[in-house]
Amino acid sequence: MSLAPLPRYGDVFTGRDAAGRTLRIAAHPERGRVVLSIWQDAVCRATVRVAREDVPFLVEALVAAVDDLEDPGDPARARPAG
Repeated sequence: MSLAPLPRYGDVFTGRDAAGRTLRIAAHPERGRVVLSIWQDAVCRATVRVAREDVPFLVEALVAAVDDLEDPGDPARARPAG
């Protein structure tokens, strides 16, 4: 079995919830997108292809999720999902 190469442009984040779990972020400038892939050891389990114009919305959603970790019970901070 061969392991897919690490992203040429991007990064890899190691999960803390399961041994061997990683998130790969690979930029594909020639296609104008970023690919997020979930790996378990050497097996890719899922991918999401994000168009260049959608990346700021993804980043905004990640920041909002982190903000929600600060005080998830504060009703003034509640935002509708999606």
